[in-house]
Amino acid sequence: MHSSKLVLGLWPIAGITTIGVTRDDAKATLLAAIDAGITTFDTAYSYGYDGESDRLLGECVRGRRDCFTVMGKVGQRWNEQRERIVDGSPQQLTRDAEASLRRMGIDSMDTLFLHQPDPKVALDVSAEAMARLQARGLCNRVGICNASAEQVEQFAATVPADAIQCPLNLVQRESLVDLIQPAQSAGRDVYVYWTLMKGLLAGKITRDHVFEKGDSRPGYAIFQGETRRRIHDAIDRLKQLGREVDQSVAQLAVGWAISQPGVTAALVGARREEQIRELAGTRVLSPETLAEVERIMVDVT
Repeated sequence: MHSSKLVLGLWPIAGITTIGVTRDDAKATLLAAIDAGITTFDTAYSYGYDGESDRLLGECVRGRRDCFTVMGKVGQRWNEQRERIVDGSPQQLTRDAEASLRRMGIDSMDTLFLHQPDPKVALDVSAEAMARLQARGLCNRVGICNASAEQVEQFAATVPADAIQCPLNLVQRESLVDLIQPAQSAGRDVYVYWTLMKGLLAGKITRDHVFEKGDSRPGYAIFQGETRRRIHDAIDRLKQLGREVDQSVAQLAVGWAISQPGVTAALVGARREEQIRELAGTRVLSPETLAEVERIMVDVT
């Protein structure tokens, strides 16, 4: 088991874009992740309209803080109309960090990320605010998410960027060259998300699957038309490969991501405990399996 290469991302259990999440399911998922050996968790001030993921995580890590690694994000929030607001002002970043820590009932986060650059606030101003949060002891390390390579370097010119978060999956690979290689050269940790492309690469969504009302996934181009047809064709072949190497399609997809040079760990989301137990069995892929996965995906990428 390579659970050290996996981080449980708490966005799905926040209940905003994932339909039908209950508090009991969310808590069971967190506890199942811990039971399966996952010790790193990724939350954010905006994960939940009222900090749901922070509060749930706090219930699990309080009293055992030394056993877990907590990554948080600041700079996004929801207004009263439940519209997402990006605010990278120093005042808001400070309020977000302090509120997240209160919700979790802990004193410090291991890594605190700027959730995304705010086009209305100079990036060096946001970076300076993050540096002050670090100097106060509210986090041990600082990072940035959802940023271009140029923005990462601009951020790092003000405060050491210890880590980044960026998308990466079998179909969407641009980050390998644009972000991951430069981060590796700079000695930064890289945490990748969308490794299952919102469940499509988990191998459980059928060609004729009808999404529930309110599910945001049909709005993504990857879930539409010819692109989706080619992905389903590839998934059929990945299922056969998985039977040969004793890995599910989801494990192969995440395994491919954590096998890429420069990738520290993959953020994996789950809304039910059986999902995270499956993903916890992911392993770094052998060169032979990696090569076969690439052959399968050549018609999609």
